[in-house]
Amino acid sequence: MRKVVIVGGGTAGWMAAAAISRLLGRAASVRLVESAEIGIVGVGEATLPHLRAFLLRLGLNEAEFMRATSATMKLGIEFRDFGAIGDSYVHPFGAYGMPLAGVGFHHYWLRMQQMGETSSLDQWSLPIMAARAGKFDFPASSGSDELASSWGYAYQFDATKLAPLLRAKAEEWGVRRTEGRIVDVRQDGETGDVRSVQLGDGEVIEGDLFIDCSGFAGLLIGKMADDNWEDWSHWLPCDRAAAMPTTSPEGEIAPYTTATAMPAGWRWRIPLQHRVGNGYVYSSAHLSDEAASKAILAAVEGKPLADPRILRFRAGRRRRSWAGNVVSIGLASGFLEPLESTSIHLAQMAIMRLIELFPPGPVSAVDRDEFNRLVDYEYDRVRDFLILHYHASTRDDSDFWHHVRTMEVPDTLATKLELWREAARVEYYGEGLFLEPSWIAVYLGQGVKPAGYDQRAGQVDKQKLVQAFANLRVELDRRVEAMPSHRAMLERIGAWGAA
Repeated sequence: MRKVVIVGGGTAGWMAAAAISRLLGRAASVRLVESAEIGIVGVGEATLPHLRAFLLRLGLNEAEFMRATSATMKLGIEFRDFGAIGDSYVHPFGAYGMPLAGVGFHHYWLRMQQMGETSSLDQWSLPIMAARAGKFDFPASSGSDELASSWGYAYQFDATKLAPLLRAKAEEWGVRRTEGRIVDVRQDGETGDVRSVQLGDGEVIEGDLFIDCSGFAGLLIGKMADDNWEDWSHWLPCDRAAAMPTTSPEGEIAPYTTATAMPAGWRWRIPLQHRVGNGYVYSSAHLSDEAASKAILAAVEGKPLADPRILRFRAGRRRRSWAGNVVSIGLASGFLEPLESTSIHLAQMAIMRLIELFPPGPVSAVDRDEFNRLVDYEYDRVRDFLILHYHASTRDDSDFWHHVRTMEVPDTLATKLELWREAARVEYYGEGLFLEPSWIAVYLGQGVKPAGYDQRAGQVDKQKLVQAFANLRVELDRRVEAMPSHRAMLERIGAWGAA
């Protein structure tokens, strides 16, 4: 049995503890060290659909999870004022229309635009239509009905309530929790590997593999290598957030998160069962903390339940998230601002990669290198996607927007943009975050118009294409009309009722 020591609790720490104890069983003994004196970075959290699969693998009941965390459903993210002031589009967790003869729906939609079609692409997405109507239904897992399985969903929940839920489960599965602050990290003089950590009360905890979930402090990973941080603040200049909760409005709860562009960044709105999470993510080089607090207070709906709280962060990642026998996960590994709700997913991704590559004996350099390659690839791809939201804009109404609109972007993103602008093509990859519909949503939602489309879309008879669109319009409207309201569905499945 390998002795695993997790330093830090919070969402990342308890996700790691629960997953390792549940999925690796007797292969590892897990001990988690955390201090109640150290708070967590917890505001109203929005997530991605991948979290559902994670909770399912752990055997957690969905309704129980939702009640415990005051969760609501999430069908996508609405972006307001990003491409230009007054614009609005939704990044859905699902497809647009249906492909035909192996050609994506958006190519046919682009052809229809040339023929005089005036509808937005949003109107051809079932999850977007349901979200705007305040409705929700579960997608089919598979089957011949493509529309019924063409979308997914995520959760909006109270981040402060997830760690206690996971802790209770993890301790049932054998995880041992130790309260205390780490005052010393002892390393092997020859290899540099961490051998033990010492707590404030003098206790020494030894381990074979250490997982650093200590947040931005990076208590362990920070000691493993010099120059191990890749800074991305020149591309993602937002480095602070003014966060605050407000009361929920009466009536229905929106099944989506809203991101609204602001002069020095953007603000979020995340509706939970018992309150609404709000925050202004901004660049401190363009806005003071005091001005940000005033701006979010002026912008929110509902009654404030607390004063704005200033959170500080930096965009970037470790060059080596796994160094020696220390694996950094969550904020200790890297941070990408919450524009697309990726924080929990990146922690989840790293946890699952670690479990796949978990060392049965001494740490293997091959496994460590593969872990770092996979983690880096995911971070870098998410980075490009977030930069796109800022760079693909016509806004020039503030110094912040002028900077992000005119800045040079990574070569990897420049290549993606060139591919799209030529003929509406999206760089292909088969797994991970942000597949084709996600890129299409932002490209077209923010006015990045392609010069052409897939030539195969031009081979379909014009009248048949018009009729196919008309038939699809009727079918989409019918299905949305038949869906229950978001709140009605939460009540139906027993998820309503904040714990």
